Amino acid sequence: MAALMPAPAASRHLMSGNEAVARAVWEAGVKVAAAYPGTPSTEMMEVVSTYPDIYAEWSVNEKVSLEVAIGAAYAGSRAFCCMKHVGMNVASDALMTLTLTGVIGGLVIAIADDVGLSSSQNEQDSRYWGRFAHVPVFEPADSQEAYDMTKLAYELSERFQVPVILRMTTRINHVKALVTVGERVPHAGAGFKKEPGRFVMVPGNAGKRIPLMFQRDVELRAAAENSPLNIIEDGSDKRVGFITSGPAYMHVKEAFPDAPVLKLGFSHPLPFEKCRALAALVEQIVVVEEVEPLVETELKAQGLEVLGKEILPLQGELSPNVLRPAIARLLGEPEPKQAPFAPLAVFPRPPTMCVACPHLGVYYTLSQVRNINIAGDIGCYTLGAGHPWNALDTCVSMGASMGVALGMDKGRGESDKDKRIVAVIGDSTFLHMGMQGLLDMVYNKGNVTVLLLDNRAVGMTGGQDNPGNGRDIHGEEAPRIDFAKLVAALGVKEERVHVVDPYELPVLFKTIREEVKVPDVSVIITNQPCVLIKDYHKLKPYEVIDDKCTGCGNCIDVGCPAIHVTRRGKEVKASGREVDLAFVRIESSVCTGCGLCVQPCAPKAIVHHVPSAPVQFAKEGGCA
Repeated sequence: MAALMPAPAASRHLMSGNEAVARAVWEAGVKVAAAYPGTPSTEMMEVVSTYPDIYAEWSVNEKVSLEVAIGAAYAGSRAFCCMKHVGMNVASDALMTLTLTGVIGGLVIAIADDVGLSSSQNEQDSRYWGRFAHVPVFEPADSQEAYDMTKLAYELSERFQVPVILRMTTRINHVKALVTVGERVPHAGAGFKKEPGRFVMVPGNAGKRIPLMFQRDVELRAAAENSPLNIIEDGSDKRVGFITSGPAYMHVKEAFPDAPVLKLGFSHPLPFEKCRALAALVEQIVVVEEVEPLVETELKAQGLEVLGKEILPLQGELSPNVLRPAIARLLGEPEPKQAPFAPLAVFPRPPTMCVACPHLGVYYTLSQVRNINIAGDIGCYTLGAGHPWNALDTCVSMGASMGVALGMDKGRGESDKDKRIVAVIGDSTFLHMGMQGLLDMVYNKGNVTVLLLDNRAVGMTGGQDNPGNGRDIHGEEAPRIDFAKLVAALGVKEERVHVVDPYELPVLFKTIREEVKVPDVSVIITNQPCVLIKDYHKLKPYEVIDDKCTGCGNCIDVGCPAIHVTRRGKEVKASGREVDLAFVRIESSVCTGCGLCVQPCAPKAIVHHVPSAPVQFAKEGGCA
C-alpha cells in the first residue's frame, strides 16, 4: 500500500471508516500501534503502517497486540490496537486487568463487529465489553465520526486514565464518505514510572484498585450525560421516538426523518437523564440497536418504558426495510409495500478457493481418504467444508482444530472408535493460537494427524505477512519461523514430521494415508505459497484436448475454479451401471500451471496450452 502523505489542515478526502480511524490515530500523535488481521478491521492497521512516526506491527494474535499497546500506554505514549469482534475474545484476558490498572498515555481499542455475518463465525456484540470491563464505548455512525471520535477518545482516555473502546461495524469499516482531516499533533510520552501498587496486579494490589474503577464509572456516566456525542434531535412526529447508535442511527434517520432521536455516540456508560429527556418528548420509545438488547435492558431496569427486540430482530442490520414495517405494525398502520426486488438470474457462484490454491490438493486428497474425521480451523482452508471436497467436519474458532481433534480422539464413541482423526490448520492460525493446542496434544498423547498448511500469508484477510514468511508489516526482511523445527520443539517426534509439496498428489496422498495409521501425533507441513502473494510464480498454463476428454470428471473433484464444465452426459457401463459424465475446458487465461488437474486425469487429456499465433496484418492494410 502506498504511503499516505500528510494532508494540509482541514482538507477533505474520500475515506472508509477504517482509513478515517487510521488517519485520526496518526494525527493524535500515537507512537505504537499493533493488531492481528481480521475482516472487517484489517485495513486500519494496514493504513496506520503507511504513516510516518508510528511504530506498527502485525502481532501473532490479538492478546499480544493489546499487551504491546498496553506497554506503550504505561510508558506514557499514546497507543492503538484494533481487531475484529472475535479477536477481543482472545484479548479479553489483558483487557479485564487493564481496567484496574488504567493507562497513562491514551489507549484506543477499535473493535469491528461483523453485523450481518459477512465474514465471521458469529455475530457477537462488542458493546458488552464496555459493561464487562467498565470502560467507555464510542460508536461512530460514518467515516467522519470515526475520525472525530478516535481523536476525542484519546482525550477521554487520558482524562480518566482508561482505555476507550471504539465500536465499529462492517458498514462503518468499509463504506466510504468525505472526511475533513487535519494535521498530526505530536504527543511526547513521559516514560514509564515504577508504581507497583498500580501496575503489579497481584490480589492485594488489585483489590485496592476495584473501588477506584467503580468511582471512575460514576465520573464517566457524568461525562456521557454532558457529552456532545450524545444528542437529542427533535422532530415533528412525536408518536415514536428512537434511541440508537452507530449505523443504526443512519437507518432510523432515513426511515423516519421527522421522528425525535437520541443519538448515542458515547454509548457507555448510558446517559440515563438524556434518555428520560427524550421520553418526555414522545408518546413511546423504540430502542434500535445492533444486535443485542443492551441499551433496552438497561433502560427497562431504570423504569423507562421502551420497546426494542419485542418488535425488531435480534440479528442482522436494522435497515429501513426492517424498521418501516416494524413501526407500522406498532402504530397499527398498513405495512409499507416494499419495492419488488427481482434478482438478476446469474450463474451460482459458491465460495471457493483461488485457481491453483495450494490447499486444493490437500482437500482433494482428504476427500479420497476414507474413515477419517477432520477438525478444521479459521482461514481460507475453512472452504474445504464445501463442494466438491466436503472434507471438513468442524470449525469453531482460531486454533480450535488442535483441541477439538484431541477431544474427538479422547472422546470416541462406539460408532467412531476406529476412525482416524485429522486436524487442519494454517500457518498464521497455528502461530496465533494453534501452538498451545499442539503442545497439549503431544503432552496428552493424542492420536491425531495434523496438516499444517503453510502458504506464507494470512490468506483470508488479504495476504498479510506473519512470522512464517520472513517479512514484517512493511514488507521488510524479518526472522522466519521454521515450522518443522517448531513442531519438533513442541514435542512431535522427528520421524512424525513431514514437509510435502501439496501439488504432488501421489506423495501427499501416500503421506496422509500412512500417517493416519500411526497411533501418535503426526504433523504434515505443506510448503507452497498463496497464489496471490509475490512468493508465488506462475507456470505454463494447461488446456483440455476435447477429443481425448472422456468426461470422467476426476479433474473437477480437485475443485479448481479454472476448470469449467462444457456439457454433461451419461454412460451405461458393461455392468449396466449408469454413470454421469462431465466434459470440461480449462480457462487458460487464469490457469497458473500448478498441474493439480493433470494428475487425476486418466485419459491424459490435459496438456500445456499452446497460444494461438497472433494475427498478422499486411503493410497496406487488411489481413495478411
